[in-house]
Amino acid sequence: MADPVWLLLMFDLPVLTKEHRRRATQYRKMILDLGFSQVQLSVYSKYLVNASGVRSLLSPIRDLVPPQGDVRMLKLTDEQWASTYRYFGAQQVPIEGKPEQLGLFISPTDRVEISF
Repeated sequence: MADPVWLLLMFDLPVLTKEHRRRATQYRKMILDLGFSQVQLSVYSKYLVNASGVRSLLSPIRDLVPPQGDVRMLKLTDEQWASTYRYFGAQQVPIEGKPEQLGLFISPTDRVEISF
């Protein structure tokens, strides 16, 4: 079994027209539906217990990139993620840790979470 990883998804999408904004909103919703969490405006992260799960995320992320959209995905080990620095203003704050619960998705609108 592969080690756990964090995926960091960063993107710049065009938002000059109404159609651009509609596609950018669709893209953000799709990322959230895939289980990513927003870190910053155009930066999302996802914890994967097994690195082999990365492959199943590549197609939807790639296939819905709007024209002129620039998307980058970085794979970090759990150790690399934990060693990053985070500041809010001048105050250093702890970095997010791996999720303590497993989220199960029934449908995009109905979410049930089970803690172990």
